Amino acid sequence: MGVDRGQLSVSSRNEIAAFLKSASNLPVRPHDARLIFALDATASRQPTWDIATELQAEMFGTANALGGLSLQLCYFRGLGEFFASDWHEKSDSLLQLMAGIQCQAGATQLEKLFRHALRENGAQRLKGIVFIGDSAEESVDVLAQAAGKLGMLNVPLFLFQERGDPQTRAVFKELCRLSGGAYSQFDAASAAQLKELLQAVAAYAAGGLKALRQFSAGASGEVRLLEQQLRA
Repeated sequence: MGVDRGQLSVSSRNEIAAFLKSASNLPVRPHDARLIFALDATASRQPTWDIATELQAEMFGTANALGGLSLQLCYFRGLGEFFASDWHEKSDSLLQLMAGIQCQAGATQLEKLFRHALRENGAQRLKGIVFIGDSAEESVDVLAQAAGKLGMLNVPLFLFQERGDPQTRAVFKELCRLSGGAYSQFDAASAAQLKELLQAVAAYAAGGLKALRQFSAGASGEVRLLEQQLRA
């Protein structure tokens, strides 16, 4: 897609380092902030997967800086494969998982992700679900029903769309609305934007709307829009 991986990687590392320094000041409630981090690993994302994986993998390092944030990695790919890791408060094992993921052709499995999240929330409350992908190929009615259930349980969806397919945008926005969550879009060249969006979700999961408001005061317009969606 014409992205200079070297330049993006250097930029990403600098941005992550700055985030890790500032994130330690965010208010947290130890051990009660659980966040699912889910990825579309189907073949359509292969052109930008290496770059996205590098950035997303570094994001798991924010868990330590945020103190009480527990992360679970989920992804789907291929012919019905859906994976959910154990819960982790340290990033090393999750980094190893991320490094081993390869994209495989297949359809999206958002319904599986949402059903899984409902089960996890039944065992112990979730603060939210982050999903990064570029399409939604399933029945909108089925996905909407699951998103509505998540909304009734106060489990917001944070859907970050790679590239700009208009049909996917409409579906993602509706699912976010039904769950009480927030939507944003990025592309392979938007490392800083994705970093900031994920940072905003981490702040929200760890410290609620107060922490998100504090973070968004000095953030980009995309983060402020995300905050506005959550407050709507």
